[in-house]
Amino acid sequence: MKLTIIRLDTFSEQDYLDLGKIWPEYPADSLRVDETHRIYAARFNDRLLGAVRVLLNGTEGTMDSLRVREVTRRRGVGHYLIEEAIRDNPSITDWRVTDTGVEDRNVMNAFMAALGFTAQQDSWVKRLEA
Repeated sequence: MKLTIIRLDTFSEQDYLDLGKIWPEYPADSLRVDETHRIYAARFNDRLLGAVRVLLNGTEGTMDSLRVREVTRRRGVGHYLIEEAIRDNPSITDWRVTDTGVEDRNVMNAFMAALGFTAQQDSWVKRLEA
């Protein structure tokens, strides 16, 4: 089965279990999704391997808690999550990825630079052409 990036609209019991492994700091009842609060996740073999939370406000998008399960890291999952969140929201021209949940700032700096983001004090930013 191939890796798929999905926008979660509803959560199965397995999704809650997997998200609990990805984000142990977030209780299941805090995982709110609607038109401005979104969660994108990487699914492989019916399991979620990584996820990112997205908040939309006008032409601004903020991503936080980008995390990929350790066993799956360095295989492009985070890259695909960021790309899909941006692709799925074409009206957003100003993106920010906060350092919430970042384990190693140096690794994240290199990762975000490879995706065209510029480092700030507590986040990375990217402006797209409208």
